Amino acid sequence: MFRNNWKRLGLTAGLALSLFAAGCGSDEESTSSDEGASSEGKEIELAYVEWDTEVASTHVIGKVLEDQGFDVTLTPLDNAVMWEAVANGEADGMVAAWLPGTHADQYENYGDQVVDLGTNLEGAKIGLVVPEYMDVNSIEDLDSQADQTITGIEPGAGVVAAAEDAVEEYENLEGWEVQTSSSGAMATQLGQAIENEEDVIVTGWSPHWKFAKYDLKYLEDPKGSFGEAETIDTMVRQDLEEDMPNAYKILDQFNWTSEDMEEVMLEITDGATPEDAAAAWVEENQDKVDAWTKGVE
Repeated sequence: MFRNNWKRLGLTAGLALSLFAAGCGSDEESTSSDEGASSEGKEIELAYVEWDTEVASTHVIGKVLEDQGFDVTLTPLDNAVMWEAVANGEADGMVAAWLPGTHADQYENYGDQVVDLGTNLEGAKIGLVVPEYMDVNSIEDLDSQADQTITGIEPGAGVVAAAEDAVEEYENLEGWEVQTSSSGAMATQLGQAIENEEDVIVTGWSPHWKFAKYDLKYLEDPKGSFGEAETIDTMVRQDLEEDMPNAYKILDQFNWTSEDMEEVMLEITDGATPEDAAAAWVEENQDKVDAWTKGVE
């Protein structure tokens, strides 16, 4: 099973491992490793931010790469560090770029240093989310709900920055606070508030399992603080196509729907490990996987 690496792997270490593997293999071993996928036995590292969406997508594509003979490492990182790792080659790629808004700053800083393989999921969205039972439908309706607090996720996340912009742009939000935490802590607080039918306002995004589990709604955003619908894109390091053409092809062809992603997220939320949830989805959706791996040698 692919490995979860909880610290960044240095480029020097990765090169050293590659040189060691190349120098120690016999001719017989080389012939054997060339059978099947031409990149079989090569190590590949995917970075991701620990949002439920990216946990799901990264583990699914990691499982597909593993099944094609790759030694896969999945590394959770902060937003900016994730982009930097792909840009400088410490990570080989990621399927977690929210554009054009959420990762706008990161794209501006690193976009010209990575290869953009395009969209892997359409129709993503960010905004302020509340339970359906709350008597508000627009950000402009807010006054003193939830103790004038918006529960956010990690500092630096695009949806948090957008919420902070909204506090500045909407006159009725004067004195409000965006309280940062984590995606897990946000989901916990949302669930507890709903259980007690209390007011709660969170920074939300979709796809997300919370929309399947709870009766929620986005607040209308007449000032456009949260932007329009977004896509989730795939970014890889420069030279990946030359170094690992099969991995590049699979990542380039990776594309699925919000419903696909939410199936995996719900399995994880219900207690499955990300690895098991990804493996189950891959097994049950072989037709889609076949499209991602089409043309792999």
